[in-house]
Amino acid sequence: MKKSRKALQVIILIAVLIIGGYAIGTSIFAKDGTGPLQPGDKPPSFLLSNLNGGETALSDYVGQPIVINFWGSFCEPCVKEMPEFEKQYEKWKDKGLVILAINLSEDTLTVKNFVNRFDLNYPILRDVNRRTERAYNLRSYPTTFFVKPNGELFEMVVGGMQEADIDERIERLLQL
Repeated sequence: MKKSRKALQVIILIAVLIIGGYAIGTSIFAKDGTGPLQPGDKPPSFLLSNLNGGETALSDYVGQPIVINFWGSFCEPCVKEMPEFEKQYEKWKDKGLVILAINLSEDTLTVKNFVNRFDLNYPILRDVNRRTERAYNLRSYPTTFFVKPNGELFEMVVGGMQEADIDERIERLLQL
């Protein structure tokens, strides 16, 4: 009786490990839109409020190179790179570059004060309900997506970047 009980426990343990490993593996490597975006993927569409009282959609910029940056004023690397994005926007906007900075659900006054403090001129969008953040599977901030004019993801960068890093990526993006 003890031998069969022990054998049953071992079989149950092995089954749990196999099923658990399968579940973890499929969630990590899922290609059903729940995993992290990869180069060549189409970024999820969105329609977000902008600071002018209107709405901005990703589809508004079809055919243009786009930088999508998720940020918050509470995030020190975000604060450091936002003026760097402004410099890049001024440098490359005549080449068709679009920078969309998506704030992570902070209140309007906080976002407007931040934008005024750094004199940012590129579109600042608000992800009030964090649906876009979830659709993009963000894990940390800042996270930046470089999107080709054909709408495919060129590159994703997690963490803050210096001006030279941003410039180099945008230059490669514009050459596509």
